[in-house]
Amino acid sequence: MHPLTHEGVAGVVVRAFVRAAVKCAVVELDGPGAPAHPMTMIAPEGFFELFIPGKKVFRYQLRYEVSWGDIHQVHNAYSFLPSLSEQDLYLFNEGNEHRIYEKLGAHQRLMGEVPGVAFAVWAPTASRVSLVGNFNGWDPRYHPMRPLGASGVWELFVPGVGPGELYKFAIWDRAGQMRMKTDPYGTYFEAPPTNAAIVHDTTRHRWSDSDWISRRAAHAGNLDRPLSIYEVHLGSWKRNLAEANRPFTYRELAPLLADYVTEMGFTHIEVLPVSEFPFTGSWGYQVTGYFAPTHRWGTPEDFQFMVDHLHQRGIGIIVDWVPAHFPRDSFALAQFDGTHLYEHADPRQGAHMDWGTLIFNYGRPEVRCFLIASALSWFERYHIDGLRVDAVASMLYLDYSRKAGEWIPNRHGGRENLEAIAFLRQVNDLVHDYYPGALMIAEESTAFPLVSRPTKDGGLGFDYKWNMGLMHDTLAYFQKDALHRKWAHDKLTFGMIYQYSENFVSAYSHDEVVHLKASMLGKMAASSIADKAANLRSLYGYIWMYPGKKLLFMGGEFGQRTEWNHDGSLDWPRLQEPEHEGLRLLVRDLNKLYAGDPILSANDFRPEAFRWVNCHDGDHSVLSFVRLDEAEKAAYLVVGNFTPVTRTRYVVGVPYRGHWKEILNTNSAYYGGAGFGNHGGRQATTAQADGYEQSVSLTLPGLTTLIFRWQAK
Repeated sequence: MHPLTHEGVAGVVVRAFVRAAVKCAVVELDGPGAPAHPMTMIAPEGFFELFIPGKKVFRYQLRYEVSWGDIHQVHNAYSFLPSLSEQDLYLFNEGNEHRIYEKLGAHQRLMGEVPGVAFAVWAPTASRVSLVGNFNGWDPRYHPMRPLGASGVWELFVPGVGPGELYKFAIWDRAGQMRMKTDPYGTYFEAPPTNAAIVHDTTRHRWSDSDWISRRAAHAGNLDRPLSIYEVHLGSWKRNLAEANRPFTYRELAPLLADYVTEMGFTHIEVLPVSEFPFTGSWGYQVTGYFAPTHRWGTPEDFQFMVDHLHQRGIGIIVDWVPAHFPRDSFALAQFDGTHLYEHADPRQGAHMDWGTLIFNYGRPEVRCFLIASALSWFERYHIDGLRVDAVASMLYLDYSRKAGEWIPNRHGGRENLEAIAFLRQVNDLVHDYYPGALMIAEESTAFPLVSRPTKDGGLGFDYKWNMGLMHDTLAYFQKDALHRKWAHDKLTFGMIYQYSENFVSAYSHDEVVHLKASMLGKMAASSIADKAANLRSLYGYIWMYPGKKLLFMGGEFGQRTEWNHDGSLDWPRLQEPEHEGLRLLVRDLNKLYAGDPILSANDFRPEAFRWVNCHDGDHSVLSFVRLDEAEKAAYLVVGNFTPVTRTRYVVGVPYRGHWKEILNTNSAYYGGAGFGNHGGRQATTAQADGYEQSVSLTLPGLTTLIFRWQAK
């Protein structure tokens, strides 16, 4: 409805395009009698027009009759003002509307007393945008959206639309070509191949985790706390074999995961990306819905239920987040409005060579706003405890996986992606500001400095960084035949050179058990399962006592024999076999040892709390170190023998006199080993060794890590 002067007469003009209508009238809502003004059909598709002389703009509805005789009376979508304010749009275009996910997308609203859904989408170079869905027969003629000034945002409030409605945006470029796009800010999606967004309210779940959130906030800034992470792919951890190998839903997984993780002593789970993705084989790393838990395992409420349940059981949840790249699927972000909107236009900046995906344009304020809002929305809507940011190295370097001439230097002539670095610093600071105690973890594989240092100190602002170097070195060592390990002894010790340069997580992730790399058990250089298990037990014993937080991908804790298969379940029946159950029991006990003693879990980043005893005995493939208590009230001695040869009367220096109790032996029969050990511990003698005034004489079973504890009297 618009004011108009027609042939010198002032009044209002009303136009309506109503699907399947044969008659239409304007019904006044104010004043006595609610008069109806019949409209004239201009086109048989349902286009009507009316000029009402002598009237000003008034509240009205449309009463229309369809060809089969039904009569409807509805509000007109174009009688409502925009649901976004000028301030919203200003901050969005500036890149500083941190909760733009509450404004763009589809949101149930009351406009006055009229319920409906406000739709908004950013498409700045589009010549036309229409909303399509079941409610208009997917016909883009019926709900053209309104551009909001120069903001690039198109908006429309549609009365009568409610939760569960499917929708997309029909977007025309400047050349008149139409693209059908799903909602970048959608909160729920239908399955491929149609991929429509679904109107959904994410605020219906009633949370019961306030105590957990309060405790989390109380630990804000304290990185020296227990952190042992169980990495999980929700679709293949465990499946319902009684129902044709059906994946469990979020709700079904919640108690199963909580029971298992509690038993195993992990403090957190980390889930491979649950943001919506179209191709199951991408494992979630090619995201098309940055604000929506994938439909595969349930609704957003189901995911909220799972998080809530884990929190009530004392378990945190970290979610993989993928701001480094996005897929080329035509229904999603790629060339969204006919231009390279979210990605760079130049393939030397905008195309990821390794993965066939596109790279975000971090220099565009609205793109930064989109990604920052995505990160914050997972904490706000779903109460997660942290984000593990995928492929950070590919974000930091303009020449990542590119040859000379295939990349464009930054404004200083360097290889660093300055816009991506600024974005990472901003998102890390905002997460920490808005959600105290939340964790930001970088998967970063280079020597880029200060990744896990505060931004105020020149760092990127992450809390932790995956220790890719330690992972690669230790796996390379254990993949060597024991006969040749003497020449690779530095693989176990080199990591200490850089260990305290970052806040490291010792990570053995899903990436190490796919693409013909073999499972963790399969990597171990041995001919028998028993020897492979012994190798793996000794590796776990070494890593759990080595400084750093812990992460292990599912299946690694019990020695899954085959590589991970995202379409099946882990091989849980293997737990009936002693080698596999023994591994599981060992990981459980290592977790409880690590988390239960601050000497270990609260000293991961204090170099003075670690000391090599003997890291030079490569000829015997034996090394030893101590973990020390600042108050000198207790200490741990760790000794690893990484060949099958049992060594007796092996002398190891110790920092304190007294009894060194053997508290864990990876060769224990309880863990599936042969049972050789040191009869509960050893008394230190005055024989000097390894620079200490006292020592212990030990039996070192082959392929074994031994852990001793000294306690002051």
